[in-house]
Amino acid sequence: MSVSKVKKGVREISPLDVYMLLPRTNCGKCGESNCMAFATKLVNREVLLELCKPLIEEEKYGSQYSKLKELLAPPIREVVIGVGETAVKVGGKLVMYRHELTYTNPTPIAIDVTDEMPEDELLKRIERINNLKYTYIGRTIKLDMVAVRSTSNDPAKFKLAVQRVMSTTKLPIILCTFNPDVMKAGLEVAYERRPLIYAATELNWRQMADLALMYNCPLAVFAPNNIGLLKSLTKTLIEYGVEDLLLDPGTFPDEGIADTIMNFTMIRRSACKLGDNLLGFPIIGVPMTAWSLKDAPKEVLQWKEACLAAMLIVRYADLLIMHSLEGWSLLPNLILRANIYTDPRKPVAVEPGLRVYGSPDENSPVLVTSNYALTFFTVQSDIESAGINCYLVVVDTEGYAVESAVAGRKMTAQTVADALKSSGIESKVKHRYVIIPGLAARLSGEIEELTGWKVLVGPRDSSFIQAFLKENWPPKVS
Repeated sequence: MSVSKVKKGVREISPLDVYMLLPRTNCGKCGESNCMAFATKLVNREVLLELCKPLIEEEKYGSQYSKLKELLAPPIREVVIGVGETAVKVGGKLVMYRHELTYTNPTPIAIDVTDEMPEDELLKRIERINNLKYTYIGRTIKLDMVAVRSTSNDPAKFKLAVQRVMSTTKLPIILCTFNPDVMKAGLEVAYERRPLIYAATELNWRQMADLALMYNCPLAVFAPNNIGLLKSLTKTLIEYGVEDLLLDPGTFPDEGIADTIMNFTMIRRSACKLGDNLLGFPIIGVPMTAWSLKDAPKEVLQWKEACLAAMLIVRYADLLIMHSLEGWSLLPNLILRANIYTDPRKPVAVEPGLRVYGSPDENSPVLVTSNYALTFFTVQSDIESAGINCYLVVVDTEGYAVESAVAGRKMTAQTVADALKSSGIESKVKHRYVIIPGLAARLSGEIEELTGWKVLVGPRDSSFIQAFLKENWPPKVS
């Protein structure tokens, strides 16, 4: 993507457009050397507008601030569901394709419960939702929301179910019913948590809009396989005064997958490429519709739901509602989401330096790796699972994996030598042996010349570190 322009609808914003609305005093309070540099970073979404102190603090810039807010507003409106630390932000997308600019606000995944579940079953399900966490390259990935569905169509039962959910989780809530009376019963106890109201249709839109305005909650609009109706309802609701909207064009499993993907794509394209404000809202996907298929084993339905969720994550869904709680069906999509919602311009890296594992002493092995996050955490996991006492020197490779870093001259004999010296490892061990990754074998001779350390070429795969050390440590002195 060009660093000089980003598209807003059918028009491109350049740094000059932004610069002309800034104070242009070059005061440096934003941390940049001048206003043009700040404007460039604003266009590329690398800084926040609020960092411009004169713009915020001085009344004479009020009009310019408002114009900049409007100019820089994303084509997809950002909507907040929930309150406090657990609130989720959906939408806020600036571009249609990830390679154009970093995606923002990872797709939250909600798991459903119903108001006809026995209390103990509902509470156990909520507990599983709360506890499903997984550490992936240094980050904890987890589920984000609970969708409370009214299958009874009974306001009292729905209200009780919502109360039970609220008492057992702090996660944001989606209230799911097409019956305004049932929805009102749920909102009476949950409105302070700012739940998502799901959903307004062509039959109930006025009553649902009244509830959204009365309780200040975001509202989902549902028009299955009918983008024209969806757009018409959106326009009506905006004119009625409801601003925080989400769009559900319907999620259809099996034969309907093509229509589903086509609808999601057309909606996002209309907003990002054609500047259609009526479709510029977050999109809801409901992979749990896979469970409506009949005469299929449970495992097949879980697999179909997981596949449908994966397709929707990469095809513009800003929120998903799912049913299965099996780790094997959820974890791949949680990891997929984590990978998609990273900055493609910046490799995911960890801080370089020395790491200590177990209780190493002056005779313990010294290993080297890159600071690419996935490489580092894989190596760390293999060391810890094997119970190895050792030192690990993490070289600053600018976030590149070992093989790429060696090929791209980001990991060289010099950078390894510098890392060994700055880590202070020389004062911690009395030997002078260092183990480098097998993928960096070509650097061994030069490292020895620069450092005076004897190099042992380790395995290409860190899962073999334990076996390598068993065979080669302590080193055999020739």
